[in-house]
Amino acid sequence: METILVTGGAGFLGSWFVRHWLGAGRGRVVVLDKLTYAGSRASLAAIGDDSRLVFRHGDVGDGSLVASLLPEFQPQTIVNFAAESHVDRSIDAPAPFVSTNVVGTWQLLDQTLAYWRHLSPATQQAFRFLHISTDEVFGPIDAPQRATEASPYCPSSPYAASKAAADHFVRSYHRTYGLPVLLVHPSNNYGPFQFPEKFVPLVILNAIEGQPLPIYGDGQQTRDWLFGDDLCRAICDVLQQGRPGEAFNVASGVERTNDELVRQICELVDRLKPGLPHAPSANLITHVADRPGHDARYALDTTRIFDLGWAPRVELAAGLEQTVRWYLENRAWVAEVSAKFDRTRRMGTGA
Repeated sequence: METILVTGGAGFLGSWFVRHWLGAGRGRVVVLDKLTYAGSRASLAAIGDDSRLVFRHGDVGDGSLVASLLPEFQPQTIVNFAAESHVDRSIDAPAPFVSTNVVGTWQLLDQTLAYWRHLSPATQQAFRFLHISTDEVFGPIDAPQRATEASPYCPSSPYAASKAAADHFVRSYHRTYGLPVLLVHPSNNYGPFQFPEKFVPLVILNAIEGQPLPIYGDGQQTRDWLFGDDLCRAICDVLQQGRPGEAFNVASGVERTNDELVRQICELVDRLKPGLPHAPSANLITHVADRPGHDARYALDTTRIFDLGWAPRVELAAGLEQTVRWYLENRAWVAEVSAKFDRTRRMGTGA
């Protein structure tokens, strides 16, 4: 039975991918997750009884653990989602981002290389190591331009810098050692199971609870928004069709300013949960001081992933409505993960 190792598989995007992979009737999934504040076994509860799912609690930076897992389960594919990912946290405390995103990725690559070298030639050729990057490594992109996979890196935040460093290590292990790697650069993702410190769920939950909706600066920062399952389909297409060493940008092409997105979410919350005493929720919007190094716009050229036959299926309006409904209907999950941090505390001021 085909086996895939998914690091960070109990996080937002990792758990999306694991559910997508098993839901498509594919082979065994081994999840390696450190279960930091942003990871939860509850995100895998719907597939917890699936005999094809194996969970291991651990850190990608633990070389001895990774070295034992690889020969034990003999994966043909590794998808690396494991990362510290919140920009504001990286501004306040860069160290965990260097530890997990840079050193952890290097450690995973190094153990994977040792494992790969002992595979048969045919198995080596079929093996893939796919690394999940971010559009933030390219830095701000002026309209109407879009970053291609070959655009120079220009990270602004410690988070983006740590992901850029990880990307360079991934590419170096292909160019120096021949490890068959792939990279995916997604735009901003959203959907059910996202940790509530992130922009979309934070706005949803604060709007439901009548808490302030902080918008950094003038709110004109522009982002491309991609639904979680659309990214998962793109990853599968890249695994099936991408050639070792290639990178692929994945984005919906739908841009919204932060201010526009918050107001769209507010309208959904007011409609899906009528009778809120503080309605309309848009009255909760509060403009606060911008965070340092805040990029005005990210935008990706998606020609290469479209050439593989991929296209987004979930329109932003439908995806946001599905997401708001999910947070309304899954308060137990929200309560469990929200207990891990203070949603009212401002992070990322650079003070």
